[in-house]
Amino acid sequence: MESIITQLTRQETWEAFLAYRLMKGRFNWHEFDEADAFVEREAFLPIATKIAEGEGLGIPTKKLVNKMGSGKKRVVFSFAPDEMLVLKLIAFLLYKYDAQFAPNCYAFRRGVKAHDAVFNINKAIKGQKIWAYKLDIHDYFNSIDIDLLLPLLKEMLADDRPLYQFFEKLLTQNLAISNGQVIEEKHGVMAGTPTAPFLADVFLKEVDRYYYNKGVIYARYSDDIIMFTPDYETLEGYKKQMCNFLAQAHLEVNPDKEKIYSPDEAYEFLGFKCHGRDIDISEATKKKMKGKISRQARALLRWKNKKGLDSEKAMKALINYFNRKFFESDDPETLTWSRWFFPVITQTDGLKEIDHYLQQNIRFLSTGRHNKTNYKTDYTQLKALGYRSLVKEYYKFKDSSPATAG
Repeated sequence: MESIITQLTRQETWEAFLAYRLMKGRFNWHEFDEADAFVEREAFLPIATKIAEGEGLGIPTKKLVNKMGSGKKRVVFSFAPDEMLVLKLIAFLLYKYDAQFAPNCYAFRRGVKAHDAVFNINKAIKGQKIWAYKLDIHDYFNSIDIDLLLPLLKEMLADDRPLYQFFEKLLTQNLAISNGQVIEEKHGVMAGTPTAPFLADVFLKEVDRYYYNKGVIYARYSDDIIMFTPDYETLEGYKKQMCNFLAQAHLEVNPDKEKIYSPDEAYEFLGFKCHGRDIDISEATKKKMKGKISRQARALLRWKNKKGLDSEKAMKALINYFNRKFFESDDPETLTWSRWFFPVITQTDGLKEIDHYLQQNIRFLSTGRHNKTNYKTDYTQLKALGYRSLVKEYYKFKDSSPATAG
């Protein structure tokens, strides 16, 4: 069987990759033209040939980026642009191993969406009175122990030794560029790189398979895990077992995101709050988004006052920012906020709450205070500035979409 590494040197492989990404909407036409020119002039050949000859990539750059919807930072890594593009192609070709993962793993699976986890859980519960345990693995991608991962990866890639050797070299080079300096540190599978999600699935695939074979209602999306049992005692047993699995893998549970839900509580998973057939946006998601809105509004107020700008310009800037965040994206790899939530939720209470909070902060930019005088700027004026209501956009989405499964 031909190695994925060999396929990197072939133009037809790249052309199939670009066509797939274009069909999936992961390119706009300008980006596609650039990538198409890159492939047409065979600009991939130098780096693909080096990899085929056993050479590794360069040293990754480490940086801190804002976590979505919060003031916290997370560590991500990136390689040179051409190297990142090669890693994207490798990630695309790695889908050939998809069948080796258990069905209860929902991250980095072709034809499987994160939404499917929520739909499948609700279908399995079928109105039962059931307990749930949810946990989050702290800094999962960057904490993966490479010495433990490599034997698992070698077994999975037994039919492609050159690919395994490429990953072995990639993952054991414990160097990174930070603030312009080369540093030495372990960095797991390097969050932010295109192959990290696949490697993260490999690392916990036996844990996923264990719960699947046991018939436990269970779902994992990357570092987020949830499981359900009909009684508390059974749940406690599985919880202890899961914590033991993670400890053996040298992973830590994030205590702030660990929770047991009683049968009468709505459970939260992947940003959703679920109670029977009622699915809304989770409390944590609302809190994060409100934090983002508040921080952005305060930043724009400072900018407005410093530059002596009129209120309308600042208000429009805030509206445009959240229109992009909710409904558009400059990054074709990123799901927009509405594209994540709209297909799944059945309730609009969370959307109404965020709509109201955003409107308050848009009006806040007219006076610099939160008070009743802000309402001199009425809803019609907000719309004239470009404001789009999440609730109204949700109903437009529902009216234009076929019935959602589940």
